[in-house]
Amino acid sequence: MTKISIKVGNPLKQKTACLVLPAYEGRLKAAFAELDVLLKGRLQKVFRSREFSGKKGEMLLLHSVEGGCERFLLVGLGPKKQSNAAGVRSFASQVATYLSERHIGRCLIDTTPLQLGKGGETAVLGAVSEGLLLAGYRFETYREKNAESVAPLSAAALLIGSSRDRAAAEATVGEAEAICAGICRARDLVNLPGNHKSPQFLAETAQQIAKDQGLRCTLLPRTELEKQGFGAMLGVAQGSVRDPYLIVLEYHGGTKDERPVALIGKGVVFDAGGISLKAAEKMDEMKMDMAGGAAVLGAVQAVAQLKLPVNLVAVVPAVENLPSGTAYRPGDILTSLSGKTIEVLNTDAEGRLILADALTWVGQYNPRVVIDVATMTGACIVALGHHASAVLGNHDGLIRELIKAGERCGDRLWQLPLWEEYSAQIKGDFGDIKNTGGRSAGTITAAAFLKQFAEDYTWAHLDIAGTAWADKNTPGSPKGGTGVGVRLLVEYLRGQC
Repeated sequence: MTKISIKVGNPLKQKTACLVLPAYEGRLKAAFAELDVLLKGRLQKVFRSREFSGKKGEMLLLHSVEGGCERFLLVGLGPKKQSNAAGVRSFASQVATYLSERHIGRCLIDTTPLQLGKGGETAVLGAVSEGLLLAGYRFETYREKNAESVAPLSAAALLIGSSRDRAAAEATVGEAEAICAGICRARDLVNLPGNHKSPQFLAETAQQIAKDQGLRCTLLPRTELEKQGFGAMLGVAQGSVRDPYLIVLEYHGGTKDERPVALIGKGVVFDAGGISLKAAEKMDEMKMDMAGGAAVLGAVQAVAQLKLPVNLVAVVPAVENLPSGTAYRPGDILTSLSGKTIEVLNTDAEGRLILADALTWVGQYNPRVVIDVATMTGACIVALGHHASAVLGNHDGLIRELIKAGERCGDRLWQLPLWEEYSAQIKGDFGDIKNTGGRSAGTITAAAFLKQFAEDYTWAHLDIAGTAWADKNTPGSPKGGTGVGVRLLVEYLRGQC
């Protein structure tokens, strides 16, 4: 990752390989007046020719003829009224990528022109730091070393306005590093191929996180799951030779008597659809069907590093969903841990089955809030595309808090209704409930299914099917796992402290 430091002083009097100067559209003359004097009026010619106008993403690299700055990189931010944390984060990622592609390994970024409506300088520094750190993410575990590959930006100094704020600024950078480490952990887990990513591998990863962060880790293997009656989870797992695990991490940062927040993440390490086999096209991407579990593990790691004063229990039901002679079938009826019977109409609607048992099991902790995260439905992609995750639940206050947290941090959510009428679609013919309500309102009926197992909780469900995987490179997020959910959960939990 890029090494980030804090500096104070006049940006034009610093010594650096590249001074990065951001500017909002329409404010160029004031923003660069001092630099234009240093460059003997050359900038005015640039502005008149519209070579640089401050439009979002626009960049202009100039070489210096004197002074400590070898280069100046002018970066457009677009209209000031449209500035937000996601835009600042994207700006920093674009800068890091641009410089690294030109083999410029170090830079100084003047953050003083950057403004966000809420959070002030702290929010700005957090967003810039995250953008720089995530721009350096690479998943190259299985690729040959290439001497021509572009190395990430090695170091960046962030220039702030006053030395009185240095300690707070350095603390903000440290927080960003913890959050980005959690995001990168989640990305790595999602990007790992199915042949290397078994439920046992996820369990061992959780054990390593627990060891590193001083957490309590409990693993329930198949024998214990059978003993306790995880009928829905075991039904999904029975098609694979790889044993399932219920993974549990506990973090105690709050008071001893404080009820915990429970996070539950779907952990289907590979989803072929079972007997209801998926189409071959893009089935390779189904290694990402444990992105909800990855987000939960990454979030717990970040929370522990940040030492947030909250009690947390994280649960990941980890299975593999494959077709075989032992796989569960359409028409089977499974008895869940809660005692409710589930009529299986489609074995590819498996995520809700394993979450049902996890929702029931976590009740022993008497959680004050339960949030589950899952790549649940293709219908969510149809509804919201790849720009927002869906949120549904049984408590509007919790949903509002999650939506606000998403707006602050950039992991945006959109609420879908969960009216009682939708529950009629999953009413069973031969069992208590069906595991699918058909094509109509698929995201909602999946949540309606989960609602049957969350009746005793203040509960929200996040469907990240459209946001957990990127089909192309964007600033700070290369193709593959995005790590969505980590930042959102951390931001929500910060607000609870």
